[in-house]
Amino acid sequence: MGTHPAIHPAAFIRYKFLNSLFLGLSVGAVFVLYTPLSPAVFSAGGIGLALGTLIVATQYRRILAPSWFFRLSLGVELVTLSGVAAVLLLPLELPLALFVYLGYQVTFSLGNYLVRCETLLMVSVEQLRKLDVAKQAGYLLGMGGAWAVYAGLEQFASIDGRVEQVISLHWVLAVVEGSVVAALWRAFNRDQLANSAPLIRDEPGFAAD
Repeated sequence: MGTHPAIHPAAFIRYKFLNSLFLGLSVGAVFVLYTPLSPAVFSAGGIGLALGTLIVATQYRRILAPSWFFRLSLGVELVTLSGVAAVLLLPLELPLALFVYLGYQVTFSLGNYLVRCETLLMVSVEQLRKLDVAKQAGYLLGMGGAWAVYAGLEQFASIDGRVEQVISLHWVLAVVEGSVVAALWRAFNRDQLANSAPLIRDEPGFAAD
């Protein structure tokens, strides 16, 4: 069975590789960005994340469709891009930390939904294998790239402050996330999105459950 006509599988796999590359590059930086936040914020954020994930799950009958998957994926990437831009433009103080944290919580609340849609769209076991390999390769490359950037900043640019290093890394993240948005745009066949049926239908007799 082939992939869903609403996506271009090779382009979608490239998008997920770049998405995971960004995640690997940024994973260490968020701990520095969150420094101004109190422990209470993380507790409240955890509750908000659980509620957000629950709300998304209640909407599966409506949003498990290619058009919604594209819109919400694009929304996630634009929220991420806005967070990167904020780090480059604003001082690392409480408002910036809250903005970045809330942005990540919003994107994480869609995590289960996005994985469900990926599986339903790719269909083929071979394509799913390639997708997961690309994700892990991107993540590993991103973490290695982050280490190289930090080491290079310290050794060759004499930038050893954590905040200064993280802000410098965000110039790289801005380029990568811009590439992620472009790759996402190319990964979907937008002519097919408007008329695509839901990815999964309720079985007769179970619709009321």
